[in-house]
Amino acid sequence: MPIDARLDQLIVSLPKAELHIHIEGTLEPEMMFELAARNGVSLPWTTVEEVRAAYEFTDLQSFLDVYYQGASALVSSEDFDDLMWAYLQRAADDGVRHAEIFFDPQTHTHRGIGAAHFMAGFERAMQRAEQELGITSSLILCFLRHLPPDDAVATLRDASDHLRRVVAVGLDSSERGHPPEPFAPAYRVAAELGLRAVAHAGEEGPSSYVMGALDVLGAERIDHGVRALEDPALVARLRDERIPLTVCPLSNLRLRVVETMADHPMRRLMDEGLLVCVNSDDPAYFGGYVADNYRALVEGLGFGKDEIVTLARNSIEASFLPVERKRDLLGDIEAIAAGH
Repeated sequence: MPIDARLDQLIVSLPKAELHIHIEGTLEPEMMFELAARNGVSLPWTTVEEVRAAYEFTDLQSFLDVYYQGASALVSSEDFDDLMWAYLQRAADDGVRHAEIFFDPQTHTHRGIGAAHFMAGFERAMQRAEQELGITSSLILCFLRHLPPDDAVATLRDASDHLRRVVAVGLDSSERGHPPEPFAPAYRVAAELGLRAVAHAGEEGPSSYVMGALDVLGAERIDHGVRALEDPALVARLRDERIPLTVCPLSNLRLRVVETMADHPMRRLMDEGLLVCVNSDDPAYFGGYVADNYRALVEGLGFGKDEIVTLARNSIEASFLPVERKRDLLGDIEAIAAGH
């Protein structure tokens, strides 16, 4: 169903937390070419149109192949500052008041770019956004699951002097054939460093990967998790323990997890009483930032005001924010919702 102006205004004005966003996945083609030219990096495309034409994905791996090529344009500390600042501006325009942002250090360290380099760029933009835009943010250091688990441990230890803005560790990249359990040592090191735990699971991988992330990695939040519906016992556990799922509707559509938005399981997840929230994943590649993902649920599944308000509320509850800040943001949501 088409979205009406009043509901669209509500989507943008409601305070939200974005909890499933890969900063490297916010690299728009225009910035990609700008940074590549700045750094003398050769790309496999010659125009923005060619890049966008490459965004016809058949699965997660077909996306990752393009994603890593694009990330090669990121070289200097200034590049990482520019990338983060562009995302935080866009998020603030969508009503995001707090973001917990994934980054993939191995994507950069394997190219010879040290953690001090990209972390400094990220931190400058995050501090500026808090001062100028009123949006707070933290980082989630992700391990690439297609690389050896020992490499994840080494990556975390190498970054241990640069964790001021890091609140948690995560697990991402290609899920098929890469269960979470081998990464238990890296998650143990993270716990020793005082970091919290999340993990991608149950997008292309089976529901058993969600169980492994919870039981072996100690994940407090599951990124994606849509295949959890295959296991009624797991659904009951997620509901009873209020374990959040950070769902990304447009990503699921573009990566063929669902064929159409009408097929998306978000309504069923909500009907099951699960703590689900809306996020944009890799918006430069999937055609939509967080407000666009809310709009997709309105247009594809007929979501209305009640569902939109619930999803915004869930995003705050699922965040790692202090209780007092959550209380303030939830109060803002109720006040805005009451005025619509």
